[in-house]
Amino acid sequence: MQNKLKVLAIAAFMALGTQTYAQQKQAGVWPTAKANSWYAKHQWLVGSDFIPSTAINQLEMWQADTFDPKTIDKELGYAQGIGMNVMRVFLHHLAWQQDPEGFKKRVDEYLTISSKHGIQTMFVFFDDCWNKEPKTGKQPAPKPGVHNSGWWQDPGQPASEDPANFPPLEKYVKDVLKRFSSDKRILLWDLYNEPGNSNKGDKSLPLLKSVFKWAREVNPSQPVSAGLWSWGLENLNKFQADNSDIITYHDYTPEGDHLKTVQFLKLLGRPLICTEYMARKRNSLFSTVLPMLKKENVGAINWGFVSGKTNTIYAWDTPIPDGSEPELWFHDIFRKDGTPYKPEETELIKSLTNRGK
Repeated sequence: MQNKLKVLAIAAFMALGTQTYAQQKQAGVWPTAKANSWYAKHQWLVGSDFIPSTAINQLEMWQADTFDPKTIDKELGYAQGIGMNVMRVFLHHLAWQQDPEGFKKRVDEYLTISSKHGIQTMFVFFDDCWNKEPKTGKQPAPKPGVHNSGWWQDPGQPASEDPANFPPLEKYVKDVLKRFSSDKRILLWDLYNEPGNSNKGDKSLPLLKSVFKWAREVNPSQPVSAGLWSWGLENLNKFQADNSDIITYHDYTPEGDHLKTVQFLKLLGRPLICTEYMARKRNSLFSTVLPMLKKENVGAINWGFVSGKTNTIYAWDTPIPDGSEPELWFHDIFRKDGTPYKPEETELIKSLTNRGK
């Protein structure tokens, strides 16, 4: 933990040292005053990373033949019922590539549903996590008891490391951003989930820099960000901190360690949104972490909503091959029928948001 905090403190100091000049020179990066003013206009942000229980991955969520607005509507109703007001949702460039106009229509339909439930959306473009070579068409069935067995990286590995792949990715990012650049239903654009994961390290830096450049060229009305997640990736962390309008981050540690992360990130002077937390077996819990985040005025987006095909009730590295339900769920809040896994958790969320039904 001390090493983590030391690296984080250095990263924060380096970012602070470059903000006054470098961010003024980096076209489009919001001044800290604008970022803080934007954040102050929102109620406390609480939600989940969301994929409907009927989808194993981003492609199954967004491809035309498996897009499931009925389940999306039902499950976002569960979120509204406990006072959630934001969802973080992953896109995928291959779903766009199949049919750009149809893809954007489905995104618009999703936003119509989410808005009906009083929920804004944080969309994610690229992702370095899990399976390396995404393929369109019929998606694989879940592997029993295996966490995120069918989740795809985007654009994939080694595809993300080859600049020859960047031109079509640029078209994708800019097309989606231009279509929704003034859409108030969108809270923020999360440009790249966990860059450097899957042992990529700094190999992800060229694509990370490119997607920020593409976003700034479109200049959407919403802020852009890419979440800090591994304090050892110093080059990536510095770029992300210097170029994000709002600081987003992931933290699956217990309350005390998570609070230290918040305290150091506050040195950057920008609003904070935690875009991944809550892993029960790691003692990252609603009961302890969520009240702390509210006290610190940090947005809180946990991983996992309705138990489904992603299998995120199972822990990252401890599969249950027979697919039986774990004694303690790793992520997720609801069963498919809307029954809370732990009613005391949903009651706590309602009490803290003061918005639930």
